[in-house]
This record gives sequence, C-alpha cells and structure tokens, in this order.
Amino acid sequence: MEFKHIPVLLGEVIEGLNIKENGIYVDCTMGGGGHSSVIASCLSNKGRLIGFDRDIEAVKVCRTRFDKLTNVQVLHANFKQAPEILQEMNLSGKIDGVLVDLGVSSYQLDNGERGFSFLREGRLDMRMDKTQEMDAYYVVNNYSKEKLIDILYRYGEENNAKRIVQNICESRAKKPIETTTQLKEIIESAFPKKVIFGKGGVSKKTFQAIRIEVNGELENLDKFLREMIGLLKKGGRLAVISFHSLEDRIVKTVFKNYATACICPPKTPVCICNHKAEVKLINNKPITASKNELELNSRSSSAKLRIIEKI
Repeated sequence: MEFKHIPVLLGEVIEGLNIKENGIYVDCTMGGGGHSSVIASCLSNKGRLIGFDRDIEAVKVCRTRFDKLTNVQVLHANFKQAPEILQEMNLSGKIDGVLVDLGVSSYQLDNGERGFSFLREGRLDMRMDKTQEMDAYYVVNNYSKEKLIDILYRYGEENNAKRIVQNICESRAKKPIETTTQLKEIIESAFPKKVIFGKGGVSKKTFQAIRIEVNGELENLDKFLREMIGLLKKGGRLAVISFHSLEDRIVKTVFKNYATACICPPKTPVCICNHKAEVKLINNKPITASKNELELNSRSSSAKLRIIEKI
C-alpha cells in the first residue's frame, strides 16, 4: 500500500511558521512528507530541514521523496528523541521553526495490516514504530482488568469503560482477541443497539485509548515541548497540531505557562516568582480547519493548531 497522508491545516502551518529561506526548520513527525515538502520548497540552499518519524515506512518514503535535496535530512526516531538529537547536532538556540503533528497518518489508519482502525480488518497492532515489542494485541490480552479500565477512562474518556473491559475479559478468557474486527464487536456488545446505530463509532474512544497506551503518546509530551522551546532561537516558532482534548490540554498548558510573565497566586500583592515570559502566543485560540478543508478531508475536523514564538 502506498504511503499517503493528506497534511492538515497546511496553509495555516506554513503561514504560522513564518518561514525564512535561510532558516533551520524541524518537522518532528514527517509522515508522508506533506508539510515537509512545502517547508523545503520555501528554503534556499542555505536553509535546512531536519525531519523525524518513528515509522520506518514513513522514513523510507521521505528519504526517497527528498533524495535530491541536500538540505533535507530524514531521521528514524521518535519525535520525543528530537531535542537530544538536535542538541548533539549543536543546534540549540539556532532553530527557526518546529512543527509537531501529533496525529495518526492516513496511511496508518487505512492500512488494515497496521491494526489502527476499527473500520479495517487486521491484526491488533497499532504500533507507530514496528520495531517496538508491545502492541495492541498484548495490551488487550494481557493487561489486568483494572489497568484496562484506567486506560479507557484516562486516554479515551470512555464513560462505559467498565462494561467494555468486562466484555473484553470475558472474551479473552475463552480465546485471545486477535483482530480489530473482533475487538470492535466486543466493544459494541457493551452498548445498546440504538446507541451503536445512532452514533456509529462507539469503538473510537477505546481504540484511541489503546493506541495512546501502545505508543506512549502522552508520556513526557509536556517535557518534550519545554525542551523544544529551549532549542528555538529568538523569533523562532513552534507549531503543534493536536487531534484530541488530552493532547491539546497539555499543549495549551505548556504554551500558556511559557507565555505568562507572573505565575504568583492571584492575591499576591507583589510579584515574588521572578517568572518571565519566554514566548508569545501567535494565536490565543486554536486554529481549526476551514469549511473548504473539511469538505476535502473529514479527518481534519478534530485538528487544532497552536503556535508560539520565542521572545
């Protein structure tokens, strides 16, 4: 299957990064290279683009796509490893712009073999990095009842978590749950039929929760954002696209903290924290997809873009 991914909020990202032709830019989650290709097209030969992706298939596609561009470097690594790698490259305080797209690529969702989607038949997998051992099969079949309930509540915000997990435990006691379709049917059995037909995707929250757990998506996300802010030069920008409330909440909190001058309690008469704002918010509210984009790409409906600038 060809690696395809429609980049969301493309125009808004490019405008928000305020690209300088001789600047140094980082795409922490290259995917199929949609955003990266436009960033690269804005750069001169003196400019530089460094891209990361944890999916080796995405890395192969991007290395082929950018093979003739000497100022583009594609690395196979989890985006949370980017700060350490960039520091080793002596780029601390030299970076003009960073993009982080926290979404799952269309390729990963549409390829049943990757086991991400309840709409596609495939083995339970959900690994963004296929070299890691833990996958969705292991989580579903080996995690304790209590741990599964916690994951569904925390990462999926699923109010029906207890009933869903009860059904999972009863099923796996008879035989292992191996495919996305099997899991979907088990999840749906925890809901009245009128709810399933009314909402359609009652499996969405559970699949999201398991995927987040498998890939450690929220683990140290706040730490990563703080480290990336530290690598920006003055005037450099960090743009983050999130796709669910848990991610967006973390991004919003970190950005707000770094953009706030004083963090003393509200009733403190004189500032004693000596906290200084390090960034300014380019957009106070998240940028969302236009009506036009929504018609072309329904998956952009949950995308939220937040941008800050180092001061």
